[in-house]
Amino acid sequence: MSIAVLAGLMWFTGMPIQEVLDTIGSLSPWAYLGALSFHLCTYCLRALRFWILIPKPIRPTYRRVWVLAGAHNLASYVLPAKTGEASWVVYLRTYTGVPSAPGIASLVVSRLLDAAVLACSISLACMYLGTVGDHSHLEEVAKYIAPLAIFGVVAGLISIRGDLLVHLLSVTLRFTKLHRWALGERLIEKVTQIAHAMRRASRGRSLGAAALVTVPVWFCIFGFYWLLARNMDIDFGFESRLTYPEAVFGSSFATVANLLPINGAAGGGTQELGWVTGFRLLGIENARALSVGLAVHFVQLFNVVAVGMFSHFVMKGMSKPARIDIEALAAESASLEAQLDPDFRSNLSTETEAATTEKPVTRVD
Repeated sequence: MSIAVLAGLMWFTGMPIQEVLDTIGSLSPWAYLGALSFHLCTYCLRALRFWILIPKPIRPTYRRVWVLAGAHNLASYVLPAKTGEASWVVYLRTYTGVPSAPGIASLVVSRLLDAAVLACSISLACMYLGTVGDHSHLEEVAKYIAPLAIFGVVAGLISIRGDLLVHLLSVTLRFTKLHRWALGERLIEKVTQIAHAMRRASRGRSLGAAALVTVPVWFCIFGFYWLLARNMDIDFGFESRLTYPEAVFGSSFATVANLLPINGAAGGGTQELGWVTGFRLLGIENARALSVGLAVHFVQLFNVVAVGMFSHFVMKGMSKPARIDIEALAAESASLEAQLDPDFRSNLSTETEAATTEKPVTRVD
């Protein structure tokens, strides 16, 4: 499907393959190093956000979270329909002992914060370009895109009390009488654990700190696209060089295509379709937008694979501790007992009981 979409785009725009190769060749080493710096900063900030959202008593080291986040990003980016997102929960449980419920909670809250900041960024960039910039024709487009800021606010509010939605799902499952079967009861139990974990992730300063980290995350993402597109002369024919707000608006459609569970393998086709749509609204010729979009995608994929393979190589040498037993940790230190609410501890212990009865408990390094 990805190949079919790419072939259709190339046929529709009339862009030859040689133009993509020439565009990649025009990228200067210094521009690539600058884009790589933006990309690596994105990895560091996203790992920091995951680290913050994991409850403190069971939080692994930042270095280990960084490695797991790099491996997860490769799976999430390469596998189609966002199926690779599940790798974060698997890696976290396997290489740190953190149970699946806190892992799912950290992933869901992270994606909600991403959606909130991305929606607000698109809305602000469109309104700015339509009123202050040199793209007055976007003033009409802003009427349809500006309301995305409302969606961003809603996503932010859901990240604060996302556990309520999960509890609603649990009540719905019970209403359907699924708890009468063993599998249904297990599903309801898991949903309840996730709800408690999301409440824990949204408490105190954790959510505020994660939200503050999310803003520079997206500054670096759009900075990566801006620097590459500008250096590859996507603004050829413009009276002035590509500005940062223009890059935010143009690349945001490609970013949305990658975040939604509709992307193809490695984002092929869907990312280019969004890229061409965004920059076409800015006045860039379709063929030029596609050639630069493919070149940027190639650089991005190269970075993701390189960091992901390095992370998998490091991850291979990591120890695999047993799942964390909250009761055992609480017995070692009374302060941990005070930090964990009874509901969270009891639900988390239920999940880890089977894994800790046959093997000795080891702490996360």
